[in-house]
Amino acid sequence: VSNGVVGSPAFAAYDQGYDVFLGNLRGLVSREHMDKNLSSSKYWKYSVNEHGTKDMPAIIEEIHKIKTSELGSSQNLIGEEMEDQNDDIKNSEIQTSEEDVTKNQPYKLCAVCHSLGGAVMLMYVVTSRIAQKPHRLSRLVLLSPAGFHEDSNVVFSLVEKIILFVGPVLAPLVPGLYIPTRFFRMLLNKLARDFHNYPALGGLVQTLMGYVVGGDSSNWVGVLGLPHYNMDDMPGVSFHVVLHLAQIKRAKRFQMYDYGSTAANMEAYGTPKPLDLGAHYSLIDIPMDLVAGQRDRVISPTMVKKHYKLMRKAGVEVSYNEFEYAHLDFTFSHREELLSYVMSRLALAADAGKGRIKQTTVRLRKPKRVQSEIEKDRAMEYRGADEEIPGEPNG
Repeated sequence: VSNGVVGSPAFAAYDQGYDVFLGNLRGLVSREHMDKNLSSSKYWKYSVNEHGTKDMPAIIEEIHKIKTSELGSSQNLIGEEMEDQNDDIKNSEIQTSEEDVTKNQPYKLCAVCHSLGGAVMLMYVVTSRIAQKPHRLSRLVLLSPAGFHEDSNVVFSLVEKIILFVGPVLAPLVPGLYIPTRFFRMLLNKLARDFHNYPALGGLVQTLMGYVVGGDSSNWVGVLGLPHYNMDDMPGVSFHVVLHLAQIKRAKRFQMYDYGSTAANMEAYGTPKPLDLGAHYSLIDIPMDLVAGQRDRVISPTMVKKHYKLMRKAGVEVSYNEFEYAHLDFTFSHREELLSYVMSRLALAADAGKGRIKQTTVRLRKPKRVQSEIEKDRAMEYRGADEEIPGEPNG
């Protein structure tokens, strides 16, 4: 919604008649919680695991409750009729698959996600399928999704090593990363306004921040001026989320949180090592649209392409697209071509029959250069049955 009513995907979808729900992950400086006495260490004690297995299911189930409440009168009547008709076989073993649950929903649900939100939604779908619970989704549109991070710049590599080295000691002492007091949040707001009012100063800071993230040309200064960065409240991030991303980068796998010991991992996952989500992409049963930014230096196209190759190898119906965007351009810049693309994907989700796409479908803005890369990757994949993607189990 950051570009207002004209240039934002959420408003564009609403204008075309969709019901739009805005998801939100936990983590606020104000530490709002039902338990007013909850300590800071307990509030911030979560990783990407909790985003994908707690926050997202809660959001999806709330949407399901709202939509079935709005549309459920006829569904209830149908359910009662079916119950009467099958009264004579009520003792038979009848199981409804997750796919049937989604098909029988009175609505279609498509999720459009960016960056960490993409990784969270992938985790949600895979873990829901493992638990044999309905995810209720019809399609995913993932804009520069997180999950693989080994191809990154020197700064991120240095941060990874520092976080992994000091993590066990620092996590109990600094559970959350945020601006702690109202005074310092007010100071940040003042600086953000100065960056806007004095273009030379703003340009200098923008250049410096761009270098820090490896040359990514996103509008980093402009983001600080958004309304949800204010003196009363603003987003924070758990140290465990940062540690989780560092673990993923080191492991070169899209995995769940490593609790640091075989016993803890066994208790959480039933295995000595964290669950490898990429190795379970074969469980994904809905179409996926992956989009990468050619100028993205936070999550490079090669990392988005790694999701794509694993999904295609696992038999997932997936498309891949690239735009000439930096990381924040997907959400913070008014791009008509991106709006059109997202709306076209939503239209496919609304019509399940047309929503099925071929595994090899690739839509690209720069077809010649990127298409040749994908064809090269494909040739390498099919060279032999024993060939593997580095860091991943054989398909």
